[in-house]
Amino acid sequence: MKLRPYQAEVAKAVIESIQGNLGMTFSVEIARQGGKNELSAHLEVLLLTMFMATGGNSVKCSPTFKPQTLISMGRLKQRLDDFGFAGLWLTEAGYMIRLGNARWIFLSADETSSVVGHTAEVLLEIDESQDVSRDKYTKEFRPMASAFNTTTIHYGTTWDDTTLLEEIKQTNLELQKKDGIKRHFRYDWQQIAKYNPHYGKFVESERERLGETHPLFLTQYALLPLRGGGGFLSPTQLAMTQGSHARSRTPTPPGIYIAGIDFAGESEQLEDEILTRPGRDATVITIGELIPPTPPDTHPSIKVIEHYAWVGKKHSDLYPQMLDIIKMWGCTKVACDATGIGEPLTSFLRKNLGPKVEAFKFTQSSKSQLGFDLLSAINSARLKIYKQDSSEDYQELMFEMTKAKSVYRPNQTLSFFVDPSDGHDDYLISLALLVHSSKEAIPRRAKGGLRED
Repeated sequence: MKLRPYQAEVAKAVIESIQGNLGMTFSVEIARQGGKNELSAHLEVLLLTMFMATGGNSVKCSPTFKPQTLISMGRLKQRLDDFGFAGLWLTEAGYMIRLGNARWIFLSADETSSVVGHTAEVLLEIDESQDVSRDKYTKEFRPMASAFNTTTIHYGTTWDDTTLLEEIKQTNLELQKKDGIKRHFRYDWQQIAKYNPHYGKFVESERERLGETHPLFLTQYALLPLRGGGGFLSPTQLAMTQGSHARSRTPTPPGIYIAGIDFAGESEQLEDEILTRPGRDATVITIGELIPPTPPDTHPSIKVIEHYAWVGKKHSDLYPQMLDIIKMWGCTKVACDATGIGEPLTSFLRKNLGPKVEAFKFTQSSKSQLGFDLLSAINSARLKIYKQDSSEDYQELMFEMTKAKSVYRPNQTLSFFVDPSDGHDDYLISLALLVHSSKEAIPRRAKGGLRED
């Protein structure tokens, strides 16, 4: 088996624990796409081969059966074929692979899965351990190793300091201090790049694109855990958003303009009674100018150049104003919050302006991606806000960005918000939608020449 040195180091430790019936628990952090799954598949082939005569069951669990468990099963089948076992291995009950008398049992660690009753005699694998529930592991998977003092291995990439993987890792590090036996194996992107220069170039480009402090770069490549919740943007990140350009009131040809719109509810009160900020969300339009990328950059820069905001305004009164604003700027892309009350408003704009208007519906997953994209634009210095002009719009935007909090969930999603006790987040959401609208907002140019018939 051809394994890279860091993969071989883990495999050697696992085999020694199994052969000595040491019952050790290992934690393995390998940067994303660094060969963690290949290491697992090679170990599985090796152990099936070693125990095909004497017999023995091993168990591997993944956070979900579909697709993660199915992908793991498919990879093992392919590697068995690669090593000459085609036609010798069998699939049993749809979730077990047998070679001779040895079996590998693949299970889901989803909260609703029924897994009690299985026993791990050779090895217990926990894949993507950072996404597995601590209670599920402790109550249902960990006992599978008890009858045979079975070796256990947790694979994954770090996330925050509350995950199962981080807990196992910290326990292993403490044990290592006491007896000197290595139980935790960590290989970040720089270590992997020593053996795969192409990988190193790719991750360097990701660092440039996302920024070195982006949660995904920190966790997936640098293997540095996030420290729970806290401020969404650091003082350094806030400073990076400050541009040197002035606010613009009208478009300047041939500029490329985009918009992000966050809708608020309307009020039935008289207008002169509701144009105050406290306690009321605003409908906010943020206008940005796109600066096309120049090689080797692949993403445009965004200059925030104007804001429009209404508090408590009736939507029927807003329609014509919003249409006029978007038409005046000639926006090539407009991302609108189409959740709840925003759905009919977005539909109206789309009917009048066409597909340039995108209906963005907020879900846990979509808002997480919105937050990651906003962080990426800030960290890579691609997002700049007009210079301070003492306006209420500027002050409110910076206030919301300063007050915004973040929560990192176990399923590697992000929530960002302003606590209602602190204020609002409508300018912040409008800004995030502006960044989203920058995707594919630059008109494509036709390529080629005239045909000669």
